[in-house]
Amino acid sequence: MTDYVFAPPALPSVAVAGEARRFPVRRVFCVGRNYAAHAREMGKDPTREPPFFFMKPADAVVPAEGTLPYPPGTRDLHHEVELVAALHRGGRDVPAEKALDLVFGYAVGIDLTRRDLQEEAKRMSRPWDWSKGFDASAPCGPVRPVAAVGHPAAGRIWLAVNGAVRQDGDLSELIWPVADVIAAISRSMELKPGDLVFTGTPAGVGTLQPGDRVTAGVAGVGEIALTIGPA
Repeated sequence: MTDYVFAPPALPSVAVAGEARRFPVRRVFCVGRNYAAHAREMGKDPTREPPFFFMKPADAVVPAEGTLPYPPGTRDLHHEVELVAALHRGGRDVPAEKALDLVFGYAVGIDLTRRDLQEEAKRMSRPWDWSKGFDASAPCGPVRPVAAVGHPAAGRIWLAVNGAVRQDGDLSELIWPVADVIAAISRSMELKPGDLVFTGTPAGVGTLQPGDRVTAGVAGVGEIALTIGPA
């Protein structure tokens, strides 16, 4: 038996819809600006350039329910609703036509972003980590297995704050479909079971305030609801 200096932390995991077992989380990959309208609102050209990625710590994944803490160090917390692919198989240099074989299921997630810190990092040519990888920055709903939902390629993806819809797009608007995103990641590092892939957000990202009620969903995958706690 391995002897540790202190007890290892609990393995991060996500609920599996309708089951007692949970999906263990190994890593969290996020693809940036994968909807053309969102790229435009961020001041970028939405042409089909190669996808780019950032990562979040596995323990940034928390249930998308209840009250989430408003993070310190920011005055501009933003919401970004995303379709999340949960992988139960791995691989390196996976061709796009076989990439969906790696997917166990899909969930609704939110990429929370400290936008003011991100903009400062961009201005100073610094990494984004502090703006993206903070505690509880990746709330995620239950994973629905492919056997139940298939591989969603079209359908509404939306987010509302206090009942007012802010983000309202369609999965068919993805610049790089899920299979292409998975294939692209596998060309840079070997994917493993337990990896989550946040696939990008549609236009309409905006600021969240303490006390805001956030609801979101992806057609055929599910809906989530949570509240932003006090600063």
